[in-house]
Amino acid sequence: MSQAGPDLYYEDVVVGTEMSSAPHTLTAADIAAFCDLTHDHHPLHTDADYARTRGYSGVIAHGLYGLALMEGLKTAMGLYENSSIASLGWEKVRFVRPVVAGDTVHVTFTFTDKRLSSKGGRGVITEDLRLVNQRGETVIEAQHAALVLTRHDTCKE
Repeated sequence: MSQAGPDLYYEDVVVGTEMSSAPHTLTAADIAAFCDLTHDHHPLHTDADYARTRGYSGVIAHGLYGLALMEGLKTAMGLYENSSIASLGWEKVRFVRPVVAGDTVHVTFTFTDKRLSSKGGRGVITEDLRLVNQRGETVIEAQHAALVLTRHDTCKE
């Protein structure tokens, strides 16, 4: 499993290839910043005592924070610095386990499909992603489609 790679264009993507990001440790301050950004100050995300009354060991991250972090950790790998056009969307998103302040997570993903776009010079790639905690447990899983440039206006596989 690769941790980082060169700038990937459509032709460089090999279906079945797995990659993994560097780890990141979430803090209560990170979660609080997301609360401020999104205006979601539910006590599960802001009050450790309250969160414990609901069965958690401390404040938990928003599921959407974890999903956004998956994209950020992948972006930090520098795979699409010059080739990315757009995210086409996320599907099959599942929040499997809570992410608690203090957890260290990383993202793993596998390229599962690719096809040329009807508009020349670009292609659609699909990735299956998992956010994994320090215990090796999947906490979030999702599928992502992205539009990326080809190296040439016409691409023959």
